[in-house]
Amino acid sequence: MSIRTDAPTRREQILKEAARLFAERGFHGVGVDEIGAAVGISGPGLYRHFPGKDAMLAELLVGISGQLLTGAKRRLAEADGSAPEAVLDSLIEGHIDFALDDRPLITLHDRELDRLRDSDRKLVRQLQRQYVELWVAVVREMYPALTEPTARSAVHSVFGLLNSTPHLGRRGALPGRGATAELLHRMARGAFGAVGEPE
Repeated sequence: MSIRTDAPTRREQILKEAARLFAERGFHGVGVDEIGAAVGISGPGLYRHFPGKDAMLAELLVGISGQLLTGAKRRLAEADGSAPEAVLDSLIEGHIDFALDDRPLITLHDRELDRLRDSDRKLVRQLQRQYVELWVAVVREMYPALTEPTARSAVHSVFGLLNSTPHLGRRGALPGRGATAELLHRMARGAFGAVGEPE
């Protein structure tokens, strides 16, 4: 994810609060008025930004899938010519940033993906497949003996590990962002190292 220095737009504020509320109480457990109240505008005022909750959910889930893919492509471009280990480390760092900073979106994806329209759900899946394949190529470059299916399974398994952050307890219960990021990174590298070891 890129580091932003400018203030979030009202639209971004709405999406952030919608993600938090949807993750906490479920999509159907949250009304438009509650999302509006969380950002200081009336419920009907939200309709100037979104046609409804369905559009918010679609933008959240399609948006984060696109951001992950774009971020991974940027990291690969910046690491061009670097050792595979450095490239893999960069990808892991990028995904850890997502896993720690966008925990509600992980919960939303797990619970609410099926609520998207078919076209939006297919787009999410397409973006995710492209993201996975970028990782698979890097993992196979680092561990050339791995078959493509094994590398793909390893990537999905590491995503499962990194995306476990919503289950680590409340944000304040974690040992600190830096320490948690370092722990997740070591575990991800350990998982790839284990699958890459010769039998």
